[in-house]
Amino acid sequence: MSVSVGTVFTGLRFDNPFLLASAPPTESDTNILRAFDAGWGGVVTKTIGMHPVVNVKGPKTRFLRSATGNGHISMEKRPDTALHSSWNWELISDKPLDWWLPRLRRIKDAYPDRVLVASIMAGSEDDRELDHWRELAEACQAQGVDAFELNLSCPHMDREDMGSNIGKNCALIDTVVRIVRGAARVPVWVKLTPTTTNIAKEAEAAFAAGADAISSSNTFTSLPLIDPLSLEFEVHVDGKVSYGGLGGPAILPQSLAKMAQMTTAFPDRSFSGIGGISDFSHALNYLLLGCGTVQVCTAAMLDHAIGPNVIRTLIAGMQAFLEQHQDKGWRTLDDFRGQRRDRIVAHSDIKRPDSKEYFRGHDVPEGYSPPASLTTDRSLT
Repeated sequence: MSVSVGTVFTGLRFDNPFLLASAPPTESDTNILRAFDAGWGGVVTKTIGMHPVVNVKGPKTRFLRSATGNGHISMEKRPDTALHSSWNWELISDKPLDWWLPRLRRIKDAYPDRVLVASIMAGSEDDRELDHWRELAEACQAQGVDAFELNLSCPHMDREDMGSNIGKNCALIDTVVRIVRGAARVPVWVKLTPTTTNIAKEAEAAFAAGADAISSSNTFTSLPLIDPLSLEFEVHVDGKVSYGGLGGPAILPQSLAKMAQMTTAFPDRSFSGIGGISDFSHALNYLLLGCGTVQVCTAAMLDHAIGPNVIRTLIAGMQAFLEQHQDKGWRTLDDFRGQRRDRIVAHSDIKRPDSKEYFRGHDVPEGYSPPASLTTDRSLT
């Protein structure tokens, strides 16, 4: 039996489990069509709202690079550096709903067998705002989208009733998800913010309200660095800056921790992993923790905007992985998904060293560290 990179996630069939995440690469029908041309199994649109937004003046997304010699991190383009992360303070789509609707239909007509996910966002402070969630869902659904991803995760919303401010409030999560679930005839994914203590609690609220899947992580709340020479933030408008989101390679371990909190708590539910993915070895982490799909942003942005080389690398990597592990019976994603989830345990369940290796613990006058003489003696034994 041959291997297959195809999968089924929340009842939807994907040619491969790799999606282009909701971000600047998916801000237009042109880019989304190019993404499907390139081979992405799915695309999540840039977040659609009821009304257009106005973004900040100047650059909205920048990339931080780390010098290989001294580890200096800066947005300045320099030789001998490696990508560290991306930073953005871009808001949701600046195009109104009526701009998006005919384009969603055009995309689905062109690629009826590819998965198009509409990312949507509205407020939650009153019934009128909550009705906007229903209106967005019904309007996008009428154009043939395959699923919704509810943006409860944008890290730089001033309003207390939007974005990550909803994603940190279980009561608001419940309200919003129930409203969309009541209007939706397609799967509902909920994109949660990572800026919370135990994201499994927010996931529980979303699932209880009817969510079919959780997506995580969005970018982490952050600030750009201050240039040591000019003493100005590396990104600013007239000297002023606000909080934005950090993504890319730097957040991979953090995002995995957030995902593990959820997949270990809900091993039978569906999750889409996001954060720091640029090749299959990165994606594999999420899949082994129990994710059924993964999403890519930063790496794609740096690869012709929509990642044609990235998606080829991901598909080839998964194909080679499955072929390598056929002897284990792994021929599809479902055969190995979640295989390392049970390795995640409470800190107290990790084996401690024997007492002779523990430097006498609390008996040591300096606390947990042994006296210098003990360290010296130990090194000679």
